[in-house]
Amino acid sequence: MERPANISNATISRMPGYLRYLRDAKLVGREYLSSSTIAKDMAISAVLVRKDLALVSSVPGKPRYGFEVGGLIRDIEKFLGYDNLSAAVVVGAGGLGKAFLGYEGFQNYGLNIIAAFDQQVREETVRGKPVYPMERLSSFIEEQNIKLGIITVPKAAAQKVCDQLIEAGVRGIWNFANTQLSVPRTIVVKNVDLAASLALLSGELANLLQQSK
Repeated sequence: MERPANISNATISRMPGYLRYLRDAKLVGREYLSSSTIAKDMAISAVLVRKDLALVSSVPGKPRYGFEVGGLIRDIEKFLGYDNLSAAVVVGAGGLGKAFLGYEGFQNYGLNIIAAFDQQVREETVRGKPVYPMERLSSFIEEQNIKLGIITVPKAAAQKVCDQLIEAGVRGIWNFANTQLSVPRTIVVKNVDLAASLALLSGELANLLQQSK
């Protein structure tokens, strides 16, 4: 099933939540689920659930039964591209970069991080995955046909790393450096600002604590 061209980012962002819920339901033996049950359990609108699932499901829900859980899981995985595992590299083998190498859960979402690169290493392994010096970055990406790069270097080095990734053939960049990157229109970039996220969390927590006094 091809993804509709006009689907909203809000809809796409809800899909991993549906997928987690459905996988958990399957683990406890649920074979069918209605949209109203999903809506109630996930505390969202039943109308919204029906609209979302209609976009991804290749088979409509059965009357009195609902959606077949296994089939819906496969449809959402295909919609999100999780059925096509994407190889990726991390640039920056500090604490965050090594955490990426050691986290196996990414494979549940179609991402396989196969190596990391850093200026400060000669060669080592983390959880059985190699960490190479930057000199090997371009040749490795070209040899392995890597299309996704993850940047976890300090912001001063991020643009240079970004340019190296693009020149080597990467088409998508997940950027954890606290800076905006300049890229051609043919490159997809997702910026993650951990500091901004923490600031929002801290602000909301402060408000919550203030209201509870």
